[in-house]
Amino acid sequence: MKRRYIDKNFTAGTLKVLEQADDIIVEYQANGYTLTLRQLYYQFVSRDLLPNTQKAYSRLGGIISDGRLAGLIDWNAIEDRTRALQKLSTWRNPQHVINSAAKFHLLDNWKDQPCRIEVWIEKEALASVFENICQELEVPFFCCRGYTSLSEMHVAAQRLIRWENGGQETVILHFGDHDPSGMDMSRDIQDRLKIFQVQPSFYRLALNMAQVEKYQPPPNPAKVTDSRFTAYQEEYGSESWELDALEPNVLTALVKEAVDELRDENLWDDSINKQEEQRELLAATAKHWKELVQTVQELESPE
Repeated sequence: MKRRYIDKNFTAGTLKVLEQADDIIVEYQANGYTLTLRQLYYQFVSRDLLPNTQKAYSRLGGIISDGRLAGLIDWNAIEDRTRALQKLSTWRNPQHVINSAAKFHLLDNWKDQPCRIEVWIEKEALASVFENICQELEVPFFCCRGYTSLSEMHVAAQRLIRWENGGQETVILHFGDHDPSGMDMSRDIQDRLKIFQVQPSFYRLALNMAQVEKYQPPPNPAKVTDSRFTAYQEEYGSESWELDALEPNVLTALVKEAVDELRDENLWDDSINKQEEQRELLAATAKHWKELVQTVQELESPE
């Protein structure tokens, strides 16, 4: 949706940037993704359209803001994933509720699987990139927001222990930046879960050096003020890379490949078939709602 709220004259250079942004946005929308401003910026950098500097990032943010207000950029194309309105769901009538239940009814299709998988992401800004694939695979995902708080780590440990006590292996698929703190977060998660007496199988799926070499995301200087900088520099050098710079298709493919490898497809298909039967029953209930209401009223009415 493009809607103009202000009139603004842009220079030829700024119009070119807006056209380039619109091309990138359309490309991402075709694949079902909505971008953050930072993801859009990294696409500019990776395509050699902008330098990788804070000044260029800030300038792009201003241009995009003006472009949206002037009706040149889709309002739905850029999202802020850290702020959202929270509200209760409402329904038109009981039949509406049952129709929705028929569409969204889910069994715990992992109940009979040999393992339970969770996707842990360093950055909340990437939540919507992982949301689609995790919902498709029915795998829960958790935004750590940097180093995970002690409270959330304890809650996670208790959750994992419940699955393990039920006879299932627990698995964490971790995604983080390739920088001094981002690399250390993988260690921190495992060490602190161990304190709470749980040791899941842990896989850091990204960002790893092999992916940096393969996809060539734009580098940033590693923060020398980070207490983990010296150890990081000795192993990787003075450059760092952000997870946001990888294409969403790359990230979602990593999740799907890992889950497909761990999931028992025969057990999964059996559970999905059972779920579909129950959805059909709910749909039939919604279809015959008026007759069912009449029957219930007759049963409940005093003789």
